[in-house]
Amino acid sequence: MTSTVKMRNTRCGRRNEKGIEILEFALVVAFILVPLLLGVVVIGINLGRAVQVAQVARDGGSMYVRGIDFSQSGNQAVLARLGQGLGLAVSGGVGAVILSKVTHIPIAGCTNPCNEGQYVMTQRIVIGDSSLVSAHGQIQSNGVVTLDAQGNVVNYVTDPNAIVSSFNGVLTLTGSEFAFISEAYFPTPDVNMPGYSVGNGVYSRSIY
Repeated sequence: MTSTVKMRNTRCGRRNEKGIEILEFALVVAFILVPLLLGVVVIGINLGRAVQVAQVARDGGSMYVRGIDFSQSGNQAVLARLGQGLGLAVSGGVGAVILSKVTHIPIAGCTNPCNEGQYVMTQRIVIGDSSLVSAHGQIQSNGVVTLDAQGNVVNYVTDPNAIVSSFNGVLTLTGSEFAFISEAYFPTPDVNMPGYSVGNGVYSRSIY
């Protein structure tokens, strides 16, 4: 009887050890797979947002280059409706669409002192959260410019703040050609995970 009891206890101990080993293996696998799954979710959400943001940038740029006056509140509301799924609003809201018009002033194209031979910003209109422009707009003038009611840059020919010094790395213009740029940026705070992925946002740009 004593011998039989000992055999049963040994078998039970082995079963318990196997159960613990399986549990330990499951925990190790979960420790590896959970971060991978979270990464897949984050990338998937951002890819979906990227498609939406790119579409908003293209639509805004397409209308802008065709002469739509986005200084008018009615036209701004149309673009805001196109991006309402992303939280875009005429002012405030989530994200921003930045519309810029840049030209090149050729050498001897103006009377000194002026911005000859430089790329300059001639118009800037922001739809949405204007606080995002300085941090996330990639087409920036050298300084603060004066805008009129239509978003036109006042005295862009002579104002050194209107110069867009980095634009030659984006596109080459000759003579007095114009480029119409639509930039869209939307933050994605819903996929922020402290210690894993923080400060996410989606940016897209279209140039016409």
